[in-house]
Amino acid sequence: MIADLKPYPAYKDSGVPWLGKVPEKWEVLPALATYKPKLEKNTGMVERTVLSLSYGRIIVKPAEKLRGLVPESFETYQIVNPGNIIVRTTDLQNDHTSLRIGHSRNRGIITSAYLCIETTDRVSNEFGYQFLNTYDLLKIIYGFGSGLRQNLDFVDIKRMPVLVPPKDEQSSIVRFLDHADRRIRRYILAKQKLIKLLEEQKQAIIHRAVTRGLDPNIRLKPSGIPWLGDVPEHWEVRKLGQIAVSFRTGPFGSILHQSDYIEGGTPLINPTHMICGRIVENTRCSVPPAVVDRLSNYRLEKHDLIFSRRGELGRCALVQDREVGWLCGTCSIRVRVAYDVIEPAYLIQALQVRWVGEYLSLFSVGATMESLNTGILKGIPVLIPPVSEQRQLLERIDQEVRNIDCATADSEREISLLREYRTRLIVDVVTGKLDVRAAAAKLPEETDEPEPLDGVEALVEGDEDIEDADLDAVTEEAEV
Repeated sequence: MIADLKPYPAYKDSGVPWLGKVPEKWEVLPALATYKPKLEKNTGMVERTVLSLSYGRIIVKPAEKLRGLVPESFETYQIVNPGNIIVRTTDLQNDHTSLRIGHSRNRGIITSAYLCIETTDRVSNEFGYQFLNTYDLLKIIYGFGSGLRQNLDFVDIKRMPVLVPPKDEQSSIVRFLDHADRRIRRYILAKQKLIKLLEEQKQAIIHRAVTRGLDPNIRLKPSGIPWLGDVPEHWEVRKLGQIAVSFRTGPFGSILHQSDYIEGGTPLINPTHMICGRIVENTRCSVPPAVVDRLSNYRLEKHDLIFSRRGELGRCALVQDREVGWLCGTCSIRVRVAYDVIEPAYLIQALQVRWVGEYLSLFSVGATMESLNTGILKGIPVLIPPVSEQRQLLERIDQEVRNIDCATADSEREISLLREYRTRLIVDVVTGKLDVRAAAAKLPEETDEPEPLDGVEALVEGDEDIEDADLDAVTEEAEV
């Protein structure tokens, strides 16, 4: 269906450089003719369902995310209705990667730092969203900001050129893009499920190696830990606190504020940056030299361990040469180890097994969200074979997971290509480069809600949206 799409039969010059030629019957109007601002305060706490802009989607914020991160009263928030378009208007000069446009399917409240708009009768609600989404995907929206922190207001975008097809063509475009988006999301979801299966297979290989070793006939002894069972007789069982020399919890909001963050500075490492034992930084989550000096006690050294303090407990990574001098983030704990009896590469593998996360979850604190303290981390059991055997185990693990890692990387690359294709398709259809009228007329009715994608979607795209921009104390990666 997509391969058969062709351009419109006749075009005209739009007068807008980035739009170029547009279909002959389409109008080019200023945004004030197609959109209007809407601000309805939540006075009297009329609504209590909190919404959030996350990865370009408006979602209902889970109750556990509301702990202490929001104002005491939501009366300062604005009411959002189904069909409203939300624009994250803040910090354009620092953040050039996030998706800033969301289309609400729920009634609720969202921070008044965002711009809420409705469409006029010139465009349908769904087409109006898709056109603004195109501005967002192409990053053209960044040219309309104003003010010291380059924020947006409706006055900044009211003269923005908007393409307006005839109403029947708007419906065809929306129908086609909805269908295409569902298909692409299904493909991505299938790849995400494959990645999960590959990760489970990898986990099983590592678990067997770091709890039983290479010799299936080795004599075993009780580990002294009921849920861990027996371990090879000649292995030591120590706690992390016995091989560590220091623990440091990341800086809290009182010394690290949202205003401290820049793009392209020294990275801070938070849980979303810990992937399969490695650190994958986000250039937006960084600070300038003056803040680095102020936070010098949180600097990372080679072979430090860094743990997630909240959320997915057990997530951790090993600091390598590239990350030396980076900083432990707010939601992390830095562990400095004396490597006299254990290889750094082996230790991070031993800490990747599922039972470590289960152990931490069992002893975690916090009524609404699991969190760690250094005392819990110190108690993690660590199985320690002789150093020579550790090296042999590392070689075996590397051999057995190499193909799995390649398959995972291929799937992640395919997800990235699918998302790039989706972006190009949306832009070409919404700007009239492809005529979808005939294709849309043949499509079946689809009323089911498309399945949500996992966090893998965000990791591939590198997009970690800033939520609740009016909060000063940054205590979660989602707010950075």
